[in-house]
Amino acid sequence: MNILFIGDIFASAGRGIVADKLHYILSTENIDLAIANCENAAGGFGVTPLIAEELLKLGLHILTSGNHIWDKREILEYFPHQPRLLRPANYSEELPGKGWALVKARNGVECAVINLQGRAHMPATDCPFRKADQILAAIPANVKVRFVDFHAELTSEKVAMGWYLDGRVSVMVGTHTHVPTADTRILTGGTGYQTDAGMTGPYNSVIGVDKEIVLRKFLTSMPVRMEAARGGVELHGVIAEVDETTGKTVSIRRYQLLS
Repeated sequence: MNILFIGDIFASAGRGIVADKLHYILSTENIDLAIANCENAAGGFGVTPLIAEELLKLGLHILTSGNHIWDKREILEYFPHQPRLLRPANYSEELPGKGWALVKARNGVECAVINLQGRAHMPATDCPFRKADQILAAIPANVKVRFVDFHAELTSEKVAMGWYLDGRVSVMVGTHTHVPTADTRILTGGTGYQTDAGMTGPYNSVIGVDKEIVLRKFLTSMPVRMEAARGGVELHGVIAEVDETTGKTVSIRRYQLLS
């Protein structure tokens, strides 16, 4: 089966290219399971219930997120009503939302999708490594296809998580930095891996934000109001072929599409 993961959808530019291109990708790449990180979908900061519903209606099976998931207050009351929107599992259990879910792919295969967040240079959370152990122990043994979005800042932390999960999950892809990495590969235990999927949004920017605003901040050290850029829109992600009987990745590649 084929799994599509779309990197951090940034603001209206990112949502627009997903709306325009998703059906084409699903059909031409014969995608069975489509996942996207949506934590920056609302103006670059958070996601609203309306935007989440619009993304799911496009044909995405499930949405992952990260530290910006809490930026829009209305999302707190939305979580109990939409199990297909995930927040990182290693936030406190007292918070609304879930960090993993079982979802049926288009080919009928039941899959587990897990959302975790790193701790280096990130908000304080529980240990993502031990949380991963707890989740994997709770997933039914017959569910072989397991996908992980690890939302983290440091490359080293993502690489470490990849090796920690190798052979226990089908695919692990990192998010958060908005810069796609060139280390797409299959680890020795059969786990497909890429350190960061990159951003789906405006690349004539500084990781999605209007470049003139960010340059002014670096030059003056004065506070500025961040605004999403609009130009050079690209969709970035990963496509992995997974053997649904073993849960091992057969092939994995970076995916890029211009608007």
